[in-house]
Amino acid sequence: MNVVIVFDHPYGASASENIPHRRSFSAALLAAVTRGLLAGGHTVDLIDLQADGFNPVTTAEDLAAWRQKMTRDPVAAGYQKRLMKADHLIFIFPIWWETMPALTKGFLDKVFVKGIVFDEVKPGRPFLCQLPRLKGVTLLTVMSTPGFVYRWILGNPVTKILFRGTFRKMGIHNLRWFNFSGMENLSLEKRRHRLDLTEERFSRI
Repeated sequence: MNVVIVFDHPYGASASENIPHRRSFSAALLAAVTRGLLAGGHTVDLIDLQADGFNPVTTAEDLAAWRQKMTRDPVAAGYQKRLMKADHLIFIFPIWWETMPALTKGFLDKVFVKGIVFDEVKPGRPFLCQLPRLKGVTLLTVMSTPGFVYRWILGNPVTKILFRGTFRKMGIHNLRWFNFSGMENLSLEKRRHRLDLTEERFSRI
């Protein structure tokens, strides 16, 4: 299975080691997920938005192209080609202000172009997914907000955006979310245990 991972963190994918002020639990999760997938015999295609210098801003020219079912940004166009080969898609990012960082939101805005990644068969009806191999999407998030507060008081904003508002609308219903809350309050041993469990889980995906 070809798995495309979309990773979004300012420190980049290399920040998986326990180095103060340069460490990212999101990057550590990425490393664990990658190890698990490779152990399971899958191929991994990493999209590191920060390392790529991806510009998340939709310009007037980008919007005009979007309305003509085209993509103006060559980086976004390259991402579209890689998504066409994805059997499974994984997003990994921290939760900021209760939703995804700007690069991930820009990825949705600029890469998910009507007529390329999806199509609108009839106004007001569900979209048609045009990613021929995609069978499922997995989301891994890291947040400081307590999990029960995020789910029951705030109403899971990120899954409403990414799952209900994007992939379910496109007809993709195999959706899974793994949230890691309060990692900064855990001991190094407990954080490593969470990473070991994640690696094992993705070796069996």
